[in-house]
Amino acid sequence: MAIIKTKKADLMSKYRRVFEISLILALALLIVAFKFFPTLKGGGLKQEGPQELFQVEDIQQTRQENRPPPPPKPPIPIEAPSSDVLEDIEISSSEIDMNQQMEAPPPPPKQEKKTIEEEPTYFVAVEEMPEPIGGISEIQKKIIYPEIAKRAGVEGKVYVLAFVDESGTVTDAKIIKGIGAGCDEAALDAVKKTKFKPGKQRGKAVKVQVSIPVVFKLQ
Repeated sequence: MAIIKTKKADLMSKYRRVFEISLILALALLIVAFKFFPTLKGGGLKQEGPQELFQVEDIQQTRQENRPPPPPKPPIPIEAPSSDVLEDIEISSSEIDMNQQMEAPPPPPKQEKKTIEEEPTYFVAVEEMPEPIGGISEIQKKIIYPEIAKRAGVEGKVYVLAFVDESGTVTDAKIIKGIGAGCDEAALDAVKKTKFKPGKQRGKAVKVQVSIPVVFKLQ
């Protein structure tokens, strides 16, 4: 069976009213206290210990010394033109004569076209290679054995690359492999003095480069 509280025994029903009454009484007491007792009697708060006195010292303000400004730079003397020089100057008139016939400017110089010579092309291999007229022995006859090579006993074979044109003339020659002691220069000189049969390609004479061995041997 459930317990049913009576209105007299239920304290929570009167809680709100009791709270409002107590709040009104507290405010009334505060108003009366501030109205009839505005100040507190008594010595108030006491400070413990002696008070320290601070002395304020006067600080002298620093003064800035007014230095004199630097002296101005001396002016640079400029020579004025004399009256004699001004008299010699003639001022020509700047008026343009509209009736004067203006001469045409000279034509620009012609720029000469520089012809670039192309280096001749020499074949390395053709159907008929060039051959010295009279054979290799003809070149050997023209060789002058250097005295230095003779004394040093230098012997060997010098390979010369000869450039032969369409007429069979050696235009240039280079040493491919030499032995020194003046033999290289002697071989070049002998090859350049030799006339060749020109090389041919398809029955036509062409420029050909050919390697020629030159033998140096002491008898």
